[in-house]
Amino acid sequence: EVRTIPDGIVIIASGPLTSPALAEAIQNFSGENRLYFYDAIAPIVHVDSIDFSIAFKASRYGIGEEQDGDYINCPLNRDEYFAFVDALRSAQRITLREFEIEIEAGVRAGMDQFFEGCLPVEILALRGDLALAYGPMRPVGLKDPRTGKRPFAVVQLRQDNLAGTLYNLVGFQTNLTFPEQKRVFRMIPGLQNAEFIRYGQMHRNTFIASPLLLKPSLQTRQRESLLFAGQITGVEGYMGNIATGLLAGINAARLANGQRTLVLPRTTMLGALCHYITNASMKDFQPMKANFGILPELPEPLKGKRARAQAHVERSLRDLNIFFNEWGIKTLTIP
Repeated sequence: EVRTIPDGIVIIASGPLTSPALAEAIQNFSGENRLYFYDAIAPIVHVDSIDFSIAFKASRYGIGEEQDGDYINCPLNRDEYFAFVDALRSAQRITLREFEIEIEAGVRAGMDQFFEGCLPVEILALRGDLALAYGPMRPVGLKDPRTGKRPFAVVQLRQDNLAGTLYNLVGFQTNLTFPEQKRVFRMIPGLQNAEFIRYGQMHRNTFIASPLLLKPSLQTRQRESLLFAGQITGVEGYMGNIATGLLAGINAARLANGQRTLVLPRTTMLGALCHYITNASMKDFQPMKANFGILPELPEPLKGKRARAQAHVERSLRDLNIFFNEWGIKTLTIP
């Protein structure tokens, strides 16, 4: 068992169930509040799928950085709220493993929840009929522009990427099954046709505060010979984690040969993933999987998901070939 961080060029890719000894060593290196043992992921939707004839932009009491508000708000009347709570309470949940049971009592999960117990939204709903209305769905400081009055409850969505195309449901970390999330969260007015880029989850997962600790090359900021890769960086999904391992391995070899490390173009999926995990706001940093929403916006908007995806692919391949040529990498060819 590796219990300490060795000297020299090292890659740590110990995964979501890192041993206590190695976790302690990482914590000693990174700082006490920069290693987390649970994730608390809220669902993310694409802004184009939100119905703005119902939803509206605003900040509580009009206080915020953006002129039209920092949040997208989905208002619910009394009947809509109680129907939603009933559906949330009865929805099918993912079965927790024995070492994850404490999630239902509240856990520390990420910087914003580090000193406060973080609960799945469906567990909070079981604590009382109005628990959500006084919690993440509280309507104070907001007025529905359709009525000019405060709604009975509100679901707020916060921008999740620099381009402003992805929004997460604030306070809606959950362990509902993915089909149930789609069914129940589409009951929220304004989200009836929501396109879910990422579903919510809460589970045992060791990951570091990558925005504070890592460069996009996956090197640590305070020790360039130490790299992280895989799920411990805050990347979700098999392909994404394998890809970060490949990049960390390439950069470790380049360090050993006295060469500059690679930072891939943000227009490539791996470059975008590395940029996201190292530049996200720590306020709500949680693991992210590969998706088109983290790529920079296309210069010209296109209609249709397939056309947009194809344009992203073509731009990515073009920019990656340019990148390889600029760096003199001749051994890799992309059709």
